[in-house]
Amino acid sequence: MILQDKNSLPKHIAIIMDGNRTWAKQKGMDPKLGHKEGAKTLEKIVRYANKIGVQYLTVYAFSTENWNRTKEEVGALMLLLENYLDDFAKRVDTENIKIQIIGDVKGLSDRLQKSIANAIERTKNNTGLVFNVAFNYGGRAEIIMATKKIAEKVKNGEMKIDDITEETISNSLYTKGQPDPELLIRTSGQIRTSGFLPWQSIYSEFVFLDKNWPDFSEEDLLEAIKEYQNRTIKKGK
Repeated sequence: MILQDKNSLPKHIAIIMDGNRTWAKQKGMDPKLGHKEGAKTLEKIVRYANKIGVQYLTVYAFSTENWNRTKEEVGALMLLLENYLDDFAKRVDTENIKIQIIGDVKGLSDRLQKSIANAIERTKNNTGLVFNVAFNYGGRAEIIMATKKIAEKVKNGEMKIDDITEETISNSLYTKGQPDPELLIRTSGQIRTSGFLPWQSIYSEFVFLDKNWPDFSEEDLLEAIKEYQNRTIKKGK
């Protein structure tokens, strides 16, 4: 499949990568194998998004609610990211992709924090796709964090309450300086956003796919982009 209209390509795409566990369960496999397969799909999609000219890609990798899963599964996810991140950063660095992590990394292990810091440092000067990984992320927690930042500035006399605008809040979020996502995709057939980018996605077009994340392909991404383009054309944008 070829993307016909590159002029109306969304600058920022967000993806809720859902269905790794379901995919593994349907195949009689351990959930951690579903996460490993999902990681392979993610790398494929990141590289393809960069290739076709998407400027920002934000994926929901681990929510604050995911800590409620079994210790075994959470441990496997943390180990997967820790072992995968260094090699992943090396590979995408060769393609000019910039890695950023959005979420509360302070709650993670020292080793994982180090891997995250190394990946960010390695790719910080790259000028291609900005790849945001939402890890230990919660949308309400992000807004609370932003509110506290702003309240502190008011308290210290750096700004007045009447000076607070939408831009003030946007500039206090993890995605400061980035455009809001025009397109948000969720796999697995679930039709909800699960606290993902609640402030940033207010005007996003939503595409929900009845397909588990490990089965998501480059063609699926193109179809979602075409759907977005068709909708925006109808709206006269």
